[in-house]
Amino acid sequence: MADKIVDIKNLTLYRKQNKILSDFSLSVEQGEFVFLTGRVGSGKSSLLKVMYADEEFTSGEALVAGFNMKTIKPNEIPLLRRKIGIVFQDYKLLTDRNVFDNLKFVLEAAGQKSKSEISKRIFDTLETVGLKGKDQRMPFELSGGEQQSVGIARALINNPVLILADEPTGNLDGKSSENIMNLLIKAVQSGTSVVMATHDTNIINKFPAKIYNVEEESNKNL
Repeated sequence: MADKIVDIKNLTLYRKQNKILSDFSLSVEQGEFVFLTGRVGSGKSSLLKVMYADEEFTSGEALVAGFNMKTIKPNEIPLLRRKIGIVFQDYKLLTDRNVFDNLKFVLEAAGQKSKSEISKRIFDTLETVGLKGKDQRMPFELSGGEQQSVGIARALINNPVLILADEPTGNLDGKSSENIMNLLIKAVQSGTSVVMATHDTNIINKFPAKIYNVEEESNKNL
């Protein structure tokens, strides 16, 4: 049986007296691709934030990459995030530095000190995501699809066990969206688990995988 990278049971989450999620359960095994669906505001992003320790929950259990999200200590959060890659809809690249330095920042933050290893990891990852030769480009010189490919590279560069992707194709055209999906599928084929929040039914239909509807799951016992 494959290892569980994410194991969430009966999770309930409030924000300012508003119930965001109720009695939600989710399980992700090693090398598995999972979609989170639901309308805007249904709690998809909040659930992802729980998984990378950016949002607290009221009750239930959440184990992610070997960490207990209910009892995780502040000094353990950086260790968790070194095992996780995060992809955002709006890319969140550092606009004052080029592609190479965006990725270098991630590696140095994770404790990598060897300049040769940093360079090798960056160039190998850029080749993986189809951006070979674009390491000196600034974010504004790249298309939306290319910027999101840098986002995927940033998520991949520390060899994570889990990638959390929050509407990663939301700002992209059809072809760019397909390219991003193929990169995520490739990560899964290498053993990385992926949890992707989306409301794009075309993507879901074209790339079939396990689906958790956040609205249906969180409202089932209300």
